[in-house]
Amino acid sequence: MKVLIIGANGQIGKQLVEKIEQSPHEARAMVRSKEQLESFQQAGVDAVLANLEGPINELAEAAKGCDAIVFTAGSGGHTGADKTMMIDLDGAIKSMEAAKQAGVSRFVIVSAIGVHRREKWMASAPYYSAAKYYADEWLRASGLDYTIIRPGGLTNERGKQKIKVAAELQRGDIPREDVANAILAVLDMDNTIGKSFDLVSGEEDIEAALSSL
Repeated sequence: MKVLIIGANGQIGKQLVEKIEQSPHEARAMVRSKEQLESFQQAGVDAVLANLEGPINELAEAAKGCDAIVFTAGSGGHTGADKTMMIDLDGAIKSMEAAKQAGVSRFVIVSAIGVHRREKWMASAPYYSAAKYYADEWLRASGLDYTIIRPGGLTNERGKQKIKVAAELQRGDIPREDVANAILAVLDMDNTIGKSFDLVSGEEDIEAALSSL
């Protein structure tokens, strides 16, 4: 399948693009600057220029011809609440609307562990948790074939290909590479459609863990 990665220049997005390109699938990297576009194109990756703060039609055009969308974009930890709401919430919802316009039914979103429970929202950044929570809720009601992945604390360690998944887990860490590995696996597993789950490092192989959902 052809997979549009929204947030392809991010830390998870870059690894996901590489892994998809090494799989039977094909990646299309959505980026917001010409420099990023040229970097992916020089690496032989299909890339498209679009902005999550732009119109839905622009995002739908970027998704045209794709079979699935992975939303792994984020405003980053150095921005304020305003940018978080515009990217992590509004940008995610516009991407869902764009998916419908483009006729793309499969939609995978990277959320965050604990955001489905208000009592677990991070006191340091409740607006971030709120943005993720309402984006996830919108996706559930969208009619799209969704999967919501809520990873724990993200690290830059090398992936171990060992995870733990459940509807609710105690907070833990996981390498960004293993989040990308799990996303790639999810794209091939129809049993993950309509599912939301927490994801941390564990003892099970990725496919075995995801098969239990």
